[in-house]
Amino acid sequence: MTKQMTYEEYLDEVTTLITEKFKVADEAAIKYVMRAQAADFFSLHDDQPELRTQENAELDAVTVFEQRNKSRPEAFHSKDAKEQRKTAKPGFKAPAKPPIKTPK
Repeated sequence: MTKQMTYEEYLDEVTTLITEKFKVADEAAIKYVMRAQAADFFSLHDDQPELRTQENAELDAVTVFEQRNKSRPEAFHSKDAKEQRKTAKPGFKAPAKPPIKTPK
């Protein structure tokens, strides 16, 4: 039988696996997991304890690391990504910055 972890233990395990498998600093791995958490990647894990297993932690560590530089949260949810791309609005363009005035 596979041991289930608490939600916090699960996130810690995913973070540890990222540092070990991909040789990244602890701070970076923590940032990746926090971004994934903010994007609701771990929502089901919070609601369904049976998802918090070592095997899933290893799979999720790979997914989180592979998605680490994605700026859109939907990148974590591939089922929804296609639908969201269909309805996406053109990107926001920031207004041009005025030139910097230098003293004479």
